[in-house]
Amino acid sequence: MKAGTLLRGMAGVGTSLLGLLVLTFFIGRVMPLDPVLAVVGPDADQSTYNQVREQMGLDQPLVVQFWRYLQMLAQGDLGSALLTGNAVAADLGRVLPATVELATLAMLIGALLGIPLGVAAAAHHGRWPDHLARLLGLLGHSTPVFWFGMMGLLVFYAWLGWAGGVGRIGLAFEGTVPTVTGLLLVDAALARDAAAWRDALRHLLLPAAVLGLHSMAYLSRMTRSFMLAQLSQEYIITARVKGLSERQVVWGHAFRNIRVQLLTIVALAYGGLLEGAVLTETVFGWPGFGSYLTASLLLGDMNAVMASVLVIGVLFVSLNLLADALYRVFDPRAAA
Repeated sequence: MKAGTLLRGMAGVGTSLLGLLVLTFFIGRVMPLDPVLAVVGPDADQSTYNQVREQMGLDQPLVVQFWRYLQMLAQGDLGSALLTGNAVAADLGRVLPATVELATLAMLIGALLGIPLGVAAAAHHGRWPDHLARLLGLLGHSTPVFWFGMMGLLVFYAWLGWAGGVGRIGLAFEGTVPTVTGLLLVDAALARDAAAWRDALRHLLLPAAVLGLHSMAYLSRMTRSFMLAQLSQEYIITARVKGLSERQVVWGHAFRNIRVQLLTIVALAYGGLLEGAVLTETVFGWPGFGSYLTASLLLGDMNAVMASVLVIGVLFVSLNLLADALYRVFDPRAAA
């Protein structure tokens, strides 16, 4: 990659993140939520209200407030959260790993089920595998995720006792696993605590499966669409005329040519899981990023909201950059 192209890409990323911050900051300041009231309470007198408002810097013009925020950000200071009273960076360090663990397993479930299902649907277009894939996709898209979650808890936790219930780990193991990465499965494995690892997995599987079903529906539909476009190409007809098996035609030729497209879809779906799992986290009492952002929004806690939006922007930019890098691995023509 040429230096000029790299510099332009970095400038584009910086501009996008700055624009995201500007938009979020000024929208947050005009929302009908008063963070001062969240601190002093509705019964505080006017003098106390004015004093706290001044301490928070909300008496300054919006441009001055934003400039001060950028100065704090340049020093690595994300401010303090009204919701918890902790530094926002510390809060994000606590909630992000929980969502990363949940979203990663959900993405694996969705991809491992959805992509083969979409390929099978395209390879058997108009037959029962295609109809089954379309039905599962319709159910996955149309059924509310909170309903899936509640039914999952009712069946697999309350009736069968297979799932671990709400939260990330059982009460008996709370605080017993030393925090190293924030990912409970990894930390329990590092601590060689097999009982805590199994308990964390029991708590994780059900919410991950609920999110994974929605990802599966989306990925299967997109994979089916991409594969149908490839299977109608002339090179597929030529491959069949040459006597190649259907497996070689479907997986060795057609699927090989949609890998680059699937990378973008998987990256975007994974980013969506990282920032949009709030309903699942609410149903399962999962102390993750989505729940933290939603609670901060309702409270008008702009320090937490701004930092969360910045994290979302960085995540999506990073995933796009990763997808671009993988393009060059799977399709060398993209590097030309």
